[in-house]
Amino acid sequence: MALHPHWYLPTSGDGRDVVGWVHSRIATAAPRPTDRAPTIDYLADVARAAERLGYESVLTPVGTWCEDPWITTAALLRETRRLRFIVALRPDALSPTLAAQMAATYQRVSGGRLMLNVVTGSDDEEQRRYGDWLDHDARYARTDEWLTVLRGAWSGHPLDHRGVHYQVSGATVAEAPDPAPPVFLGGSSEPALLAAAAHADVHLSWGEPPAALAPRIARVTAAAQALGRRVGFGVRLHVISRDTAAEAWAEAARLLRGMDPAAVALAQDRATRTSSEGQRRMTALHGGRTDRLEISPNLWAGFGLLRRHAGTALVGSHQEVAERLSEYHDLGIEHVLLSGQPHLEEAHWFGEGVLPLLRREGLLAPAPFTPAPFTEANSPALERTPS
Repeated sequence: MALHPHWYLPTSGDGRDVVGWVHSRIATAAPRPTDRAPTIDYLADVARAAERLGYESVLTPVGTWCEDPWITTAALLRETRRLRFIVALRPDALSPTLAAQMAATYQRVSGGRLMLNVVTGSDDEEQRRYGDWLDHDARYARTDEWLTVLRGAWSGHPLDHRGVHYQVSGATVAEAPDPAPPVFLGGSSEPALLAAAAHADVHLSWGEPPAALAPRIARVTAAAQALGRRVGFGVRLHVISRDTAAEAWAEAARLLRGMDPAAVALAQDRATRTSSEGQRRMTALHGGRTDRLEISPNLWAGFGLLRRHAGTALVGSHQEVAERLSEYHDLGIEHVLLSGQPHLEEAHWFGEGVLPLLRREGLLAPAPFTPAPFTEANSPALERTPS
């Protein structure tokens, strides 16, 4: 079982400090500014760096606080050659038959570079903004049906489905995607685990200590086996990797000093009102405190003070970070979806410092290409410039 490294596309903005929910225009009447706007030129810089460094894909988020992932990643296809895109989508906001058609077209246009991250829900306020008033468990029941229709539309045989949330007749696409995009599905609650067992190619968890993830991996594995399926596993983490541990922890301390206490209070108040089991678990790791943020060796919960969703980071020397990832791998984790502030620079720190160590240990999946240093000759953007 190999380890697949993925990076992150910061479509809500980027900077040298933690960019979180309080930086969104919808979060507060006085949003905190970001240093780098998510322009297509900057996002192309991140995508091209990820490709050169050897990451398999970039995860692209969904929500009112970020740019639309379908449009943004489609614009980046011609800026890259081999990099894949994990496009996040929401069952509450998109018909499964239309999503099947969009994904099939994307696969043909991109040459098979699409993966999907199905986001069942966020906080209730966000859901209602999209017209979704279902409660937590009903949302996962809908996701179960949504994925049934999606995969049925890709099957080559028109699907009739009559369920609680969807009633469709003859769901299909003009041409099935080849290959079908892998489906990532996250969630920590029992309904989420069962939906992943039934439909996901990869169950995705936010970065809790390995001992906390082990029971969920076992639960999904057993439920999938009962259905005759195999599900892979991934973990979503931030990362601060440096030549020495002291340098890495100094950077974590700098990020913490840069957090406005008023912004932290605002973010934590919002986090306490969530119906997401995963968000509750992230918040519980630090409890709003700043004095006990290393919650297990090299795992720092500081991002979660300001940023919702994934709130932990691996912090340490390149060797220490590689060792912690090896421990996650020993649990059965095959995909690591990483990010860091700022994303362009941190992609280099991890890609140049940690990926070679993992490759030397034989943990990495075979690279889809050979990483190469940047030159004008291998820049897709420059290649298309007329002479």
